[in-house]
Order: sequence, then C-alpha cells, then structure tokens
Amino acid sequence: MAQHNEAPIRVGLLGAGTVGSQTARLLVEQRDELSQRIGRDIELVGVACLDPDEVDFPWIDRSLLTSDTMAVATNADIVVELIGGLEPARTFVLAAIESGASVVTANKALLAKYGPEIYQAAEAKGVDIYFEAAVGGAIPIVRPLRESLVGDKVTSMLGIVNGTTNYILDEMTTKGLDFDVALKDAQAKGYAEADPTGDIEGHDAANKAAIMATLGFHANVGIDDVTVEGITKITADDIAAATAEHKVVKLLAVVENGEAGVSARVYPALIDENHPLASVHGSFNAVFVKAEAADDLMFYGRGAGGAPTASAVVGDVVTVARHIAQGCTGPAITLYNDLPKAPIEASKAAFAVRFVIHDKPGVLAAIAEEFAKRGVSINGVNQDLKPTLHEPGYSGELQQLRLVTHLTDEVTLRETVEAVCQLDFVTGEPSILRVL
Repeated sequence: MAQHNEAPIRVGLLGAGTVGSQTARLLVEQRDELSQRIGRDIELVGVACLDPDEVDFPWIDRSLLTSDTMAVATNADIVVELIGGLEPARTFVLAAIESGASVVTANKALLAKYGPEIYQAAEAKGVDIYFEAAVGGAIPIVRPLRESLVGDKVTSMLGIVNGTTNYILDEMTTKGLDFDVALKDAQAKGYAEADPTGDIEGHDAANKAAIMATLGFHANVGIDDVTVEGITKITADDIAAATAEHKVVKLLAVVENGEAGVSARVYPALIDENHPLASVHGSFNAVFVKAEAADDLMFYGRGAGGAPTASAVVGDVVTVARHIAQGCTGPAITLYNDLPKAPIEASKAAFAVRFVIHDKPGVLAAIAEEFAKRGVSINGVNQDLKPTLHEPGYSGELQQLRLVTHLTDEVTLRETVEAVCQLDFVTGEPSILRVL
C-alpha cells in the first residue's frame, strides 16, 4: 500500500565523474517523468565530489556540490555510490545504510570484496541495496539473476563482461594491431583508463564474475575465489593463428556450479568465428546464462560508457524509490548455500598451445612424446604460419607449431608445456589459450 507522504524522495549522489555526471543529468532532466513513474516526487539533493570547483555541468546546480561526502551519504533517502574502489566507498555505503538510506551502486570491486557484509547490513536495517550497473553496464543481468530466475537453478554463466579488453582484442583482430598499439588507441578514445591494469589484467572482469556467481548460486563467492588471467600476453601471432583457424580471441568470465563445487574464472579463450560471442565487438558485452528449466539465455548490450551505465543506475533509483513510496523493500539477497570451491584440477578444457620451434625433422615427434608421457591427448596439429619472433644466434628457420588438445586439466597441461619448453629446439614463450 502506498505511503501518503507528499515529501520528495531525496537522492544523494557520491561521485560526479563519467557515470555520476550522466546519472545527475538523467535525474534532473527527467525528474517530472521519473516522478510520474514512481508515484511521488524525486529530487537530487546533494552531489559529493573531491573538488566542487572542477565540476561544471549545466544540469548540476552548483549549490548541490560539496566535498563533504559523509554529509551527503547520511542525509538522503537514496544514496547513489559512484566513487568506486574499496575505501572510503565501503565506509560511506555502510554509513548511508545505518542512517536509514537505501543504496544504489555501480561498484563491482566493493561488492566482490564486501558484498555479504553490505547485503546483511541493508537487510538488518530494512533498506534496499541495488547494483544493476555493477555488471555489464546497461545490460539487465543482475535483476534477472536476483529476481527473474529465482524460481530456477542456474548452473553456469559465461560471457564478455569487460568492454576495454573486448575493444582491444577486437582492434587487434580487425586491424592487425599489436597489443600495445591497440591499448594506446583504447586510451586515446576513452575506452581505457590512464592506468588500465584493472581491465587488461582481468581484475575488473573477475569482480563481475564473483558477483554473478554469488547471485546465480546463492552462495558467497568473493574476489579471492576467482582465478584470473588477463590479456597482456596476447600477441599479434596469437591473433593471426586464431584467424587462420577461423577463430577469435575473447576475454571470458566463466562461473560454474558443478559436482566438484563452484568455480569462477577469467581467462582469454579461442572462440569459433560462428559463435554468438565472436560477433560481440567494440565495448559491447554479452553474457550467456544456463538454468535447468529456462535452459539457455543471452544478455547483450552496451557494457560501458557514461550514459549507458547511468541508465542502469537510474533504473535502480526508480525501483528503490517505488519501494519507498509503497513502504516496502525489494527482495533480500539470500546467500544460503555453503558450496565448496572447486579445485583448479577439477576444471577441464581443450587447450590450444603454440610453440615457436626450430624447423627440423623430429621436432613434432619429440613434443608429442612429452604430451603422451603425461596423458594429454592431442586433437589437432597446425604448422603453417611463420612467427614474428627471431632467435638471436640461430640462423635456421623458425616455425610456429600449434597443438589443440582433447579435454585435460590445467595443472597437467601446464606441466606438459613446461617440459616441452626445456627441449633444445623450443624457443620463446609458449602461448596457452583455452578453446571454448
């Protein structure tokens, strides 16, 4: 039943950067329409930022700007946290909840590390915590996991959840760029930060994988439970080899709830060019969800950018405001499953391994023998591309030898590759990619 309260629902905004400024714009410019959707007036009452003098957006009233973040966090009905990072974001979010405010956030690092603590605090205080924008930008993936699929059993999820790395790999594939060149291009166009470490090393995708697993499996899966491998070792030779085999390289987040327990992993993988994920270009994201009854679902859209992400943030604000207007809260985040974490040995995959070798008789047989010793079965061999690598002091021909295995565990595979690298005719660093 709706509350008979005519006072505007007050929104405090923490952060006025790329997403924060666009969130403020939507709240201000669409205030009348949003109020109609909510059934009660909504008002932006404060915008906290490090330096108010540097914020210059025509839709933000300068009287709302302040550097007193705690004051904004504890004097609103809904607090929107868009400052990012762990601290002081955690302190402000918990303070907002303690003050009786509901919280909307896009902070995937905060939730991957301190999610259960924040969820419990919100439930104990009787307020909402919503975070659609924390995974996949504008793509509605969090709410389907939290609400639409709550009557089903989600068994696995995989997808492209980082726009920066997808843009870089896409540029390397379509334009033949080296990694460093593609990264600089991404930075110049605003797709990558000045310090891109969180993206290119896979940490951003890992935070999102932890959130997806937590929601999908109703279990506490934190950032420390996610195995991470970024894209910094992907070379032009890797891209050329993939192209020659009608495949593309994508950075994937993969979470599964199997017999051995829950696994959450981020890694670059080879995908057939006809697979739907192969057509996800630029900064777009896509996530596949498999559930027992619903079967396969796919979510696709803008995974980054100020306006698209702000769309998800404001969608959460409207949802929370509706709950306030009606005197209720949304469903709590239930983490009732105490699921074991699957050991790395339990995860099996096909691998594509690329060695640079001296081109002479007997090399393939010697490498195949090392694989056979460890029980790693070879599914295919390709040897038709010259490497860009040159070995000082060796005047003979260098060749790329690419092997694709049958299913095997990663520990055995890496032990096998290490043994092959000890052979005299193998040079450089091998490339190891999973095959989707």
